[in-house]
Amino acid sequence: MFDFIVSYYNYWVFIGLMMVGFYAMMAKRNLIKKIIGMNIFQSAIIFFYISTSVKKGGVTVPILEHGHAAHAADGLEHGAHAVDIMQYANPLPHVLMLTAIVVMVATLGVALAVAIMIYRRYNTLEEDEIIKLLRRG
Repeated sequence: MFDFIVSYYNYWVFIGLMMVGFYAMMAKRNLIKKIIGMNIFQSAIIFFYISTSVKKGGVTVPILEHGHAAHAADGLEHGAHAVDIMQYANPLPHVLMLTAIVVMVATLGVALAVAIMIYRRYNTLEEDEIIKLLRRG
């Protein structure tokens, strides 16, 4: 059991970060703390996906070299050569996470702008006080 926990320590760290972010979004009453919790949660998901894309034995990036002479008997076109795909790291998760980072930053910016507008209107960022002011009319 201990070996299982130690061998997957990175997943446990990401689960912990996700739970901290989720707790902050659900339990805290201050809007800025909720936004920070959302950012922590999103970061944990991005770290998780990047962590899962690591390939043991992947020693290089997936860029094919040109100029290798190939034999006609190999069935390869001119300039092509056999590629061992197990030596290459998969770039797709990293590219997708770059997109997720852009979305995370945009979400953070919009959330902070909305928080500023709420503060200007209600002079507080406490959720309970805002709800009381909304019920009064």
